[in-house]
Amino acid sequence: MSTVILGIETSCDDTGVSIVVDGHLIKSNVIASQTSIHNQHGGIVPELASRQHIRDIMPVIDLSLKESEMDMTDIDIISATYGPGLAGSLITGLNAAKTISMCLSKPFYGVNHLEGHVYSAWLDQATGPDKQIGFPIVALIASGGHTDLVLMKDHGIYELLGHTLDDAAGECFDKAARILGLGFPGGPEIQKTAGEHLSDFHLPRAWLPGTSNFSFSGLKTAVLKLAIDQNVYPEDSSKLDKKSRDNLIIEISAAFQESVVDVLSSKVIKAASDHRAKGIIIGGGVAANLPLRERINQLSPIPTYIPVPRLCTDNGAMIAAAAYYQQLRQEPWDLKLDINPGLKIYDIVH
Repeated sequence: MSTVILGIETSCDDTGVSIVVDGHLIKSNVIASQTSIHNQHGGIVPELASRQHIRDIMPVIDLSLKESEMDMTDIDIISATYGPGLAGSLITGLNAAKTISMCLSKPFYGVNHLEGHVYSAWLDQATGPDKQIGFPIVALIASGGHTDLVLMKDHGIYELLGHTLDDAAGECFDKAARILGLGFPGGPEIQKTAGEHLSDFHLPRAWLPGTSNFSFSGLKTAVLKLAIDQNVYPEDSSKLDKKSRDNLIIEISAAFQESVVDVLSSKVIKAASDHRAKGIIIGGGVAANLPLRERINQLSPIPTYIPVPRLCTDNGAMIAAAAYYQQLRQEPWDLKLDINPGLKIYDIVH
């Protein structure tokens, strides 16, 4: 018998609700984006995000049910993100899920947002990576708040290999885009601006030899210094004509993107080789970056499982997928579960 799971994701600025069957078959995946709200501020404003989640949560749940052609009585399990993320945002989704669980007398599972990104690789697949290639799998979780590298030995069993020592890759994309006068979020804007251009500039890579850790703070500083040296930043004091400035922004964007892609892809491929992994998973918003996806696919001698871009960014489907495997493992669930804004990937490492 199939298991139907309602997944709710409200860790940051997107209200995502999805209905997923058996951990991989998406029946609906509705996302209410707040990009237009936060773009004018150049970044996420937590208070605005939490207020918008309150406005959006019930309409998005209703729309997700409508698109799936189901109603609440068809749902077997309720799930929601409980961390990490913004406290006000997490509360909205978690409380909505627990309320539905109590009203329907159905099990509720709280999901670690980071594990959700790993399970995004199982979505829209006939069987899931484990049925095709087996474990262990090296998984990179790269987003605005996290850059973690783990070895997934089985469902729910992880070994931490490395993490960022300072800024996350996605955060660095946002900061670089802001320096260059581009929009928010920075990842799509940098990719669009850089295109397929090969830059004459070379920005640093923090290789951190002997480790699987990452560091992007130095790259962020290098972008700022280069932008100042090239008279691109600050924009209001630039003496360049528009064409010259635009060309330099393309050059710097391409150099920045290449630096991030080079480090992430190299570290992932090496980790997979060192640990004799049978596959590679990339999840999180940065995994939507086309050059990164192409580089890893080109370099990897083993199968790679990278979700389509719409499933790399935050969504309810990945939460439902993770919850499905939680219930298969017969993990306990408790309606007393509270939010944990500082939750780490280490908290699900065994």
